[in-house]
Amino acid sequence: MTLIYLECFVAALLLSFVLTRTIRNLAVNRRWLPAQFSKHHIHNTPVPRLGGVAIYASFASVTGVLIFAAKFLHVDTGLPLRTISHILLAGTIVFLVGLWDDIRPVHPYIKIAVQSLAATLLYFQDFRIVQLKLFFGDYDLGMFALPLTILWMLLITNAFNLIDGLDGLAGGSALFSTITVFVIAINSNSLVAILTVTLAGTILGFLRFNFNPATIFLGDCGSLFIGFMLGAFALVGAQKTSTIVAVAIPVVSFGLPILETALSIIRRFLNGQPLFGADRGHIHHKLLERGFSQRQAVIILYGVSAGCGLLSMFLLTPGGSSTGIVLFVLGVGVWVGVQHLGYHEFFELGRIAQRTLMQKQIIINNLAIRKAADHLAKAQSQEEVYEVLAEAFAKNDFDGFLLSLYDEPVEAVKPSLDMGQSVEDNEQWYRWGRSVEELSQLPVWTLTLDLMAKDQQQLGYFLVYRSYNDSHCKVDVNLLISVLQTALVEAVSRIMKIEEEVYVGRMPGLSIETREPALVGLDELRLKRA
Repeated sequence: MTLIYLECFVAALLLSFVLTRTIRNLAVNRRWLPAQFSKHHIHNTPVPRLGGVAIYASFASVTGVLIFAAKFLHVDTGLPLRTISHILLAGTIVFLVGLWDDIRPVHPYIKIAVQSLAATLLYFQDFRIVQLKLFFGDYDLGMFALPLTILWMLLITNAFNLIDGLDGLAGGSALFSTITVFVIAINSNSLVAILTVTLAGTILGFLRFNFNPATIFLGDCGSLFIGFMLGAFALVGAQKTSTIVAVAIPVVSFGLPILETALSIIRRFLNGQPLFGADRGHIHHKLLERGFSQRQAVIILYGVSAGCGLLSMFLLTPGGSSTGIVLFVLGVGVWVGVQHLGYHEFFELGRIAQRTLMQKQIIINNLAIRKAADHLAKAQSQEEVYEVLAEAFAKNDFDGFLLSLYDEPVEAVKPSLDMGQSVEDNEQWYRWGRSVEELSQLPVWTLTLDLMAKDQQQLGYFLVYRSYNDSHCKVDVNLLISVLQTALVEAVSRIMKIEEEVYVGRMPGLSIETREPALVGLDELRLKRA
């Protein structure tokens, strides 16, 4: 079989080299070039997108010769020719829809439907996922075997299409994955080995013209065909291995395109973008934004693909420890990579996770605000309002508040060391704050709430402030804006009405409009309490 492997590889390599060059020159001479550029593309000059034709023609020719030699020349290849025919037929369907899309854009849902049809054909030829043996036992998929098989094929097929954004990236990544699958299959599955070595030859011949600076691209017909074939090879290989290795090896060896697909789906979902839309948030775009050239970015991602292939080799070692180590290394690598690439979406997910861990304290702080709103509904004096607010804010993450019951705006006041005193006797407001020595030296941020009555009368202002620091504010600010503000307005309106009635009752000849506000400073409040 070694001689057959070598012959298939060399034949595919030479044929792909010749066909790629011929198709490139023909496309340039006939002006078979993209009519327009998307803002998401990084090339400024038109480049032919029909490289997949050379990939497909080379692969189909070599496998066709194998079938002809075995059937009519009686050459003993030891390969199930019917299986090769079925895989090639399904791959041809995917290639044709990709070629159609390269010539005249096709709606994404049509491409998905055709790919699903091709995957279904494989399923009914017994290339399917019917059982998973994971860490916690065996799982017979039953009625879920078909949808899971289709999902797997769609994932791998479109994963290689997503990373086709830099010169040589998709082809090079596919080459590393193909070599990995070949090395794994060479001693266990001769069919997969011969198909992968043939595909590797076609990709290598094409890369001569696709590496930076590229003179021809894979196009959808090439990237979809390569992805579909690799997904199919994984299904064929899984027929003889029903352990977790059969699941983990292809997932790990196709690590870069699978990671790119997962990141793209999560990013677009969190941004509210169409899942099948185009953007400039891919891994290779992030590397370009950080100053790497196209060639440098591709080489870095080649290293990632090679690393994933190497890790998948360790899964061949019996025992669960190797699987755990591989998954740990992959997890750490993905986490570090995402951190350095600066995906804001994942920082948000991290913030949510961190906030989830703090949820108990957040609930405690929020309950204090809600209880304060209930107590304000029963307050009958300014003193009671102040006491309710002071008690509530002693239990949350704000450093202090200012309650101003007059209609002039409150200036942002730098907190002083003596936080319990009123600002000045002639400025009638209440203030509460934590007595922290360093607080007076720190910048603070403030949130000011207008206390506006239903008749649009300005009753005053309520200002909360907090020093800038690295800790999260463990309170729902929306509660201040809605629940607490409403309760505070109702309490102040009620108390002012009570004080007006008392004041006018004591001085019946004085109109309400000409009286002074019946407000007291904090020092007077303390004297009254004493």
